[in-house]
Amino acid sequence: MKKAIILLGCPESPSQTPLAVYAAYKLTDMGYQVSVASTPSAKKLVEVSDPEEHYVQNKIDIESCLDELNQGDYDFLLGFVAKDAAVSYFVTFYHILQTKSLALVFHRDREKMEYFENTVKENTEADITSARAYHNPTPLRVRLDRALEKMEKSDKRNQENKKDKTEDS
Repeated sequence: MKKAIILLGCPESPSQTPLAVYAAYKLTDMGYQVSVASTPSAKKLVEVSDPEEHYVQNKIDIESCLDELNQGDYDFLLGFVAKDAAVSYFVTFYHILQTKSLALVFHRDREKMEYFENTVKENTEADITSARAYHNPTPLRVRLDRALEKMEKSDKRNQENKKDKTEDS
């Protein structure tokens, strides 16, 4: 089974937690086993939002998991990037895991959002999607849906190409 990890930093933005649970739902539906690496406060909010663990069964501390993290542990990295620390975590996890990655950049201030986008761009080759969001998760959810749909279509094309190459051999 494919494995995905979602990174959650400080849960200052009200839209982060519902979007994280939604992202876990979408990734599970796409066939991923989902883990959420988060700060303790973000973990508490996820636990309250998904008390029966329908979408998030595996929750880990974002700091302590770094020591045990290795390339190949996950097939997909999704980072919620809304602060400087979140950018740092995303870049760090990206370079350790060396896997398909998506930075979900959001902030209420356009300049900060652009700064976070540029920092991720300069330090990774990850896909980036962004929206001005704070209270209302809808703009970011729409962009997340598009990015995941694009990723799913790309994965299907890659599988078909591999199948075609195998049949040609």
